[in-house]
Amino acid sequence: MDAFFASVEQRDFPELRGKPVAVGGAGPRGVVAAASYEARAYGVHSAMPGSIARRKCPHLIFAKSRFEVYEKVSRQIRAIFLRYTDLVEPLSLDEAYLDVTENHFGIASATQIAKEIKQRILEETGLTASAGVSYNKFLAKVASALQKPNGLTVVRPEKAEALIETLPIEKFYGIGSVTAGKMHTLGIHTGLDLKQRSLSELSRHFGKSGLYYYEIARANDDRQVNPNRIRKSVGAERTFAEDLTTAEEMDERLKLLAEEIAEYLAAKNNAGRTVTIKIKYADFTMNTRSKTFLSGIQSADLLWQIAKELLRAPFVPQLPVRLLGISVSNLLSEEEARFGHQLTLPF
Repeated sequence: MDAFFASVEQRDFPELRGKPVAVGGAGPRGVVAAASYEARAYGVHSAMPGSIARRKCPHLIFAKSRFEVYEKVSRQIRAIFLRYTDLVEPLSLDEAYLDVTENHFGIASATQIAKEIKQRILEETGLTASAGVSYNKFLAKVASALQKPNGLTVVRPEKAEALIETLPIEKFYGIGSVTAGKMHTLGIHTGLDLKQRSLSELSRHFGKSGLYYYEIARANDDRQVNPNRIRKSVGAERTFAEDLTTAEEMDERLKLLAEEIAEYLAAKNNAGRTVTIKIKYADFTMNTRSKTFLSGIQSADLLWQIAKELLRAPFVPQLPVRLLGISVSNLLSEEEARFGHQLTLPF
């Protein structure tokens, strides 16, 4: 989807259309969750502190996040995908892989299917989407971002390697800003630069990820579209308008986070065995504390108690705290969460 959260706000509130909009907090501690294309023209982007976004675009309009609305629209879009194929692998609320090799309408052209899906999304939600069409997941993902907004890019097999060779390394899916910076220090700026490095060299510098980088530089990706992809973790975090300095203040915020996560887990009939809290201090240093259990955690009260224990292990933060977060990982399958799971006894 194109600037999904911001586009939903512009759709629902006509006075925002054609104006620079940021979804997120407008306060000094706020963070941009999404930016409209009008805002992006000023250099505003997601994960940017609201104060910096405001400096870049003084007339920026901040809209409060409405995740329940975004989730509803996401379900509408997912339903459109499923009309064409059962092989839908969601990446997030606004993005998914579709394998349309075999599809419900027997349409021979993946490009035609992409056009139809884009049109259905526009007609039924009033929003635009961009699509990438190719013969593997990596190329389709890269292609989907090349002609935003409202784009459709097709990468055919005979054109794939030439496209990858000219692509800036920052445009590669799976290469974040930190890794891109490391690659720059090694003289890797484009796909061609990456392709010229040996597997042993990439593995030496990037460990297990070296093989992935070696393959995608050659437009190779044999991953299948997995409609049963299991979410690995559930989390929530908050940045506070004023730093927290007492355990009581931190406990109160952790309780709200625990309730939010527990509500999601209950709705999905899920539970997780590992609980992690994230603490970011006023000086922007950060640490995490985790604990893993034999059985799944789902209730808000238990999650809160564990979070409070982790907050005090080994001691309550001594510096003012600007952000707290809780995440639950090692998620169990729905069946495991409902019926429990077999324990291994040390015989």
